[in-house]
Amino acid sequence: MDVMELLRQVRDGEIPLEQAHKLLQMQPFEDLGYAKVDHHRRLRQGAAEVVYGAGKTPEQILGIARALLDAGEERVLITRMSSEAAQLLQASGVPLQHDPLSRVGVAGKAPAPRGKSYIAVVTGGTSDMPVAEEAAQTAEALGSRVERVYDVGVAGLHRLLHRLDTLMGAKVIVAIAGMEGALASVVGGLASCPVIAVPTSIGYGANFGGLSALLSMLNSCASGVSVVNIDNGFGAGFLAHRINQIGGTDL
Repeated sequence: MDVMELLRQVRDGEIPLEQAHKLLQMQPFEDLGYAKVDHHRRLRQGAAEVVYGAGKTPEQILGIARALLDAGEERVLITRMSSEAAQLLQASGVPLQHDPLSRVGVAGKAPAPRGKSYIAVVTGGTSDMPVAEEAAQTAEALGSRVERVYDVGVAGLHRLLHRLDTLMGAKVIVAIAGMEGALASVVGGLASCPVIAVPTSIGYGANFGGLSALLSMLNSCASGVSVVNIDNGFGAGFLAHRINQIGGTDL
């Protein structure tokens, strides 16, 4: 599609503005051979394409990140990014912030947080931090403020109650836990805002790699709790950011 021709048609009244907007939403993508980079993801969804690094070579991640940055994106969020891929991007001159714990990388310019509202990211234990940081850094890369409340699981509930003011002030909470996953129900019973529950694969044998926490969270008796997949910190962080943006971030 020739964008300049489309704009000329809009200017001359040959097609309505709404139709032109719909056409732009459908186009274009850049074919790199190993990937088709979606340059209009932001136009359709409000955020640029996120690169899932697992299963991709460092060279492929570099190529996709460069394509997005060259097309005008200020930053590219990369999840499940290996240290090898991070080293290649940095050696190639791509500005990159990479966190080995969460395996989150942000290529380009990191945004300043917008507004006063914030997301609270809460974990049952320290072992849940890799997933928690994936959620927190995803939301921060998209422009949300994040407050971290870590290691406040139900084995010592007084630790969570000590941070009750942070929970009550949040616009949305991401509750992350393995083992039996009870934290999401406890948080859901205390807070008035939406709660996104993230089961993690942390736990002993009968945890079944996070399945027990997933089922506990799906069966939560607390109202207003939604659940994402096991270890899916990215999905929780992305959804939390969208909720945080509803009605503006200054509320």
